Amino acid sequence: MKLLLILLLSLSAFASDLYNYTIEKADGKIDLKEFKDKSVLVVNIATRCGYTGQLDGLEKLYKKYKEKGFTVIGVPSNDFGGQTPEGNKEVVKFCRLKYGASFPISTKQVVTGDKKHPLYKYLTGLTENEEIGWNFTKFLFDKKGKLVKRFSSSVSPSDEKLIKAIESSI
Repeated sequence: MKLLLILLLSLSAFASDLYNYTIEKADGKIDLKEFKDKSVLVVNIATRCGYTGQLDGLEKLYKKYKEKGFTVIGVPSNDFGGQTPEGNKEVVKFCRLKYGASFPISTKQVVTGDKKHPLYKYLTGLTENEEIGWNFTKFLFDKKGKLVKRFSSSVSPSDEKLIKAIESSI
């Protein structure tokens, strides 16, 4: 019984680890503590990728579910073929002007390898240290900070599996 209690306490502490991270943005920081009690979709984004059009779908999801306690956090990365060559302010400007993205967007971050941002060390650790394979990999968390599911780049924001997972997480 004592072992079970210790295990449950460890799991609840582990689930809340999402809220221990901050990530820089062009005009300050994104403190994930701000998103307690919200469902969060963390996505590594790019400006010149075949999947860049997903920014439009991510914005639609954000607008549709924002009032129900959902947010998207875009994390630009230049890790895959140099597909985000712009500076931080230019990335945000591109996302806002071309796709109307109003969700939080961080500064460019390393999301693979030994130098990846601590948030991405945490995210990949939740999925058996599986590295990010490409731009637009998605991590969905419920309102308690527990990982619901990791989605590959090929899963578009309009995919029913993603939408159902979001709806069950809010």
